[in-house]
Amino acid sequence: MVKICCIGAGYVGGPTMAVIALKCPSIEVAVVDISKSRIAAWNSDQLPIYEPGLDDVVKQCRGKNLFFSSDVEKHVYEADIVFVSVNTPTKTQGLGAGKAADLTYWESAARMIADVSKSDKIVVEKSTVPVKTAEAIEKILTHNSNGIKFQILSNPEFLAEGTAIKDLFNPDRVLIGGRETPEGEKAIQALKGVYAQWVPEERILTTNLWSAELSKLAANAFLAQRISSVNAMSALCEATGADVTQVSFAVGTDTRIGPKFLNASVGFGGSCFQKDILNLVYICECNGLPEVAEYWKQVIKINDYQKSRFVNRVVSSMFNTVATKKIAILGFAFKKDTGDTRETPAIDVCKGLLGDKAFLSIYDPQVTEDQIQRDLWMNKFDWDHPIHLQPTSPTTEKKVSVVWDAYEAAKDADGVCILTEWDEFKNLDYQRIFDNMRKPAFVFDGRNVVNADKLREIGFIVYSIGKPLDAWLKDMPAIA
Repeated sequence: MVKICCIGAGYVGGPTMAVIALKCPSIEVAVVDISKSRIAAWNSDQLPIYEPGLDDVVKQCRGKNLFFSSDVEKHVYEADIVFVSVNTPTKTQGLGAGKAADLTYWESAARMIADVSKSDKIVVEKSTVPVKTAEAIEKILTHNSNGIKFQILSNPEFLAEGTAIKDLFNPDRVLIGGRETPEGEKAIQALKGVYAQWVPEERILTTNLWSAELSKLAANAFLAQRISSVNAMSALCEATGADVTQVSFAVGTDTRIGPKFLNASVGFGGSCFQKDILNLVYICECNGLPEVAEYWKQVIKINDYQKSRFVNRVVSSMFNTVATKKIAILGFAFKKDTGDTRETPAIDVCKGLLGDKAFLSIYDPQVTEDQIQRDLWMNKFDWDHPIHLQPTSPTTEKKVSVVWDAYEAAKDADGVCILTEWDEFKNLDYQRIFDNMRKPAFVFDGRNVVNADKLREIGFIVYSIGKPLDAWLKDMPAIA
């Protein structure tokens, strides 16, 4: 029986291995992590991450050919194929601080693999890593190999949170990069054989190592670029009276462009987009390509501008101050159908409002109070370290309350900010919300989910990203 071990039981490792176990009943899959609490959660009825369909997949396989364990070395020792899906946070100090990936966890995983291995292994990069990481890992393994042969493959993940299980069941493509040697080719075919049990062969692409590593960064950079492009247009739409929804629809009907990732919003989030672009910027700078680096930096600059523009709009609309005012925050996750808050635009919006001394009442159907408080207290990039190494919040933020109901969040509030496009926010009883708010009552829709005209009929002053401004907002322009 082929044995697969995945180091790292996070958003990538857990779902990916669960689907491999489901689709390949003849393969034994072990997911290992040094965090005992995380492993305990994977072995419980309350999984550590929320992802539609994940529960069913795990329950079908767990205890049969899918195992979650904190005995890392045992399972690495037994495995034929070792996936490495550990954190690769952005460095916060030293060379490349603020841009380069910190490969500390990757390096320690590689050294541990070399130490415990007694048989040849295929080591697969599953984390998002900078180009040429495989080469560094290969050197560590080779210099500590004790005669064992290792083949390094790059198999980047292209999952979208909220649809990860669907993406794994029916991927656009599976990308496998390896050395262009007979041994490398053999390793590629071995991993290809795993995916081929449910993925059509024409969708399994094989490349050299560097192309696979760079393809992942490039894909995320291209997607983020589309979001920043439409968000840049949203600012122009507000200035000219155009409607960004109509503009993006017109643009998206061009088959060369297509309609995806053209929804204007308060900004992009998630664990990969910003991190991967910063990584790309650093690689370009290291390779003497400052013009290319500057080009990609603009994608992040527009994203930051969109968040600060939203905060400025809220403050300027409410008589240029939100001090001591209650603002309801609907949605904290970076997008709907996930509980993930990594790099969510809600963090910067909330911090901006707190900086102006607002009181916040936050509701998100999938994010815990502990997570929200930690996100608002943590420094930038802290989130990307294993949870047991993250700093703990010394006190909860006194100006923030977390509630489990949108109506409670909005009660006695001066304004409502919609920061995640959860479906339930489209169908709230906004008349009830209006009746229980202070007047004038504001709605700032950062995801364009509400019917602004209907809300105006109720009596709200409404701001929708990239939509024509109503008279009140025109009279109180946002100062960037």
